[in-house]
Amino acid sequence: MYDAFAGGHSISAVGGDFFVSVRFRSGVSAARQGGNTVKCYPSLQEAARLAATYNVVPIVRERMADTETPIRVFRRMAERRHAFLLESADGGARWGRYSFLGADPFLVVRGKAGRFELIYRDRTETVRGRPIELLSSLMEKYRAPVLPDLPPFAGGAIGYFAYDLLRYYERLPAHRVDDLDMDDLYLMFCDEVVVFDHLRHRLLFIANMRIRPGDTEADIARSYREACERTERLAASVAGAAELSGENGPPFGSEAFADDGDIGDVRSNMDRSRYEEMVIRAREYIRAGDIFQVVLSQRFETRPKASPFQIYRALRALNPSPYMYYLKMDRETIVGSSPEMLVRVEDGIVRTRPIAGTRPRGRTPEEDEALERDLLSDEKERAEHVMLVDLGRNDLGRVCEFGSVKCDSYMRIERYSHVMHIVSDVSGRLRKDKSAIDAFVSCLPAGTVSGAPKLRAMEIIAELEREARGPYAGAIGYWAFTGALNTCITIRTIVFKGGAAYVQAGAGIVWDSVPENEYRETVNKAKAMLRAVRIADRLFVESAPGSRFSGLMETPARKSAPNEDYFFLEMTQAGGDE
Repeated sequence: MYDAFAGGHSISAVGGDFFVSVRFRSGVSAARQGGNTVKCYPSLQEAARLAATYNVVPIVRERMADTETPIRVFRRMAERRHAFLLESADGGARWGRYSFLGADPFLVVRGKAGRFELIYRDRTETVRGRPIELLSSLMEKYRAPVLPDLPPFAGGAIGYFAYDLLRYYERLPAHRVDDLDMDDLYLMFCDEVVVFDHLRHRLLFIANMRIRPGDTEADIARSYREACERTERLAASVAGAAELSGENGPPFGSEAFADDGDIGDVRSNMDRSRYEEMVIRAREYIRAGDIFQVVLSQRFETRPKASPFQIYRALRALNPSPYMYYLKMDRETIVGSSPEMLVRVEDGIVRTRPIAGTRPRGRTPEEDEALERDLLSDEKERAEHVMLVDLGRNDLGRVCEFGSVKCDSYMRIERYSHVMHIVSDVSGRLRKDKSAIDAFVSCLPAGTVSGAPKLRAMEIIAELEREARGPYAGAIGYWAFTGALNTCITIRTIVFKGGAAYVQAGAGIVWDSVPENEYRETVNKAKAMLRAVRIADRLFVESAPGSRFSGLMETPARKSAPNEDYFFLEMTQAGGDE
């Protein structure tokens, strides 16, 4: 079982390699606060020992969570200016072991075009330079231990990296239009985190204790006590997360998620003929020998009535995936359910998981097996997958020890709620002179959303696509104070900005691609996200008691007339997810 954001820990792993034993009793410390006993771990003695080597030590308080859910608890955080929720579902069938929640970062790093803001709680600094060097200099200030009783993320940076980040390091052209004006990166540095452990039904409230040069034993004891008190306040801030009026919408069954073809008013940034012209032009580049493959995308826009958090709730029910995320930022919110890892670094091992080749799930086990055989025997799908595995091996080879890069599994089928994919696992041992962020840059953007060779494919994308991609085809994830990093490819994602919801989807173009089919593929890939928007509108807004939309649950949205800038889509029924 694979639990993406939990770094491989799955709730089904009770006794295998994924089981993490708990040895808390001897390490529990009691700190007095207002007459109440707050139990924290590790103990003060253990924290002092760790402080001799590290300058950040996570202090944890836990409580039972068998009556709580991440959604219920996170609603206490979702209205704050900055907040995040990371979840995982293994193959769309089981929820991952951990969910990570947080808000109110002590530092936000954002910017574009070489100008970055460092937004602290009490001040803002502006710096110029390149993003990875900036992030590396910031993360070098925080060194935390890997503790066996804690999840892989207990504090660090969470956020997104845009597709165009590689332009800081390679001579690549820019897109002609940047109408969304999104940052090149947006990271929230959090030293307080709430973690759901779904296996042990417990909530972990984590506050990272800071150690400064020259701290005495008394200083460390005071920092430890303050960290324990912070865990107490963190627990109190989400305690009694009662149901909020109207948040659950009306009672509903599985019919609420049935695919009736209604996705509301949707418009694209290009018409069909322009997309098909891009495909024809890309095929000319392929026949000329410039590239083997290129991924061309279009962006869809709709105007939701539901809130981004309500839409996330619909999406996680409609399309559970290994990487699910809700990122609330200053001006934008991003929600998504990506199936595909970009890169993960843990314990000195770098991993990537190319996914290429898709079929819908069958209606019966026999049909499912027949579709699997069809997928694995499709020469075009196999050739594309082999090419992307080779690209992943090359990406890791730039940062891993010579001879350590290998395929741990090759061309196996992985099933999700709506589709099945061909998946391979590639890993290598990180070189001593390289960091997790070096491994990240070596893989960004993924070949599955750019093409091969990667740099030439990106040049062609910039030429043929009109608007900048922004977060689409970039990465979302975390970089922990321990040095661990876990990121996914930003696909199956909705960006909310200025009252609009944007969904972008692409298709891999090869020498024999049929323009009409590739256009249809991009529409079908976007459909799950757009359905989630429409479902949330229906459940949480149109059918809410007293709403002027009440009673419209079964009424398809009226299609508006096209204008000169966009056309409104009639979504097809065929096809699957990205």
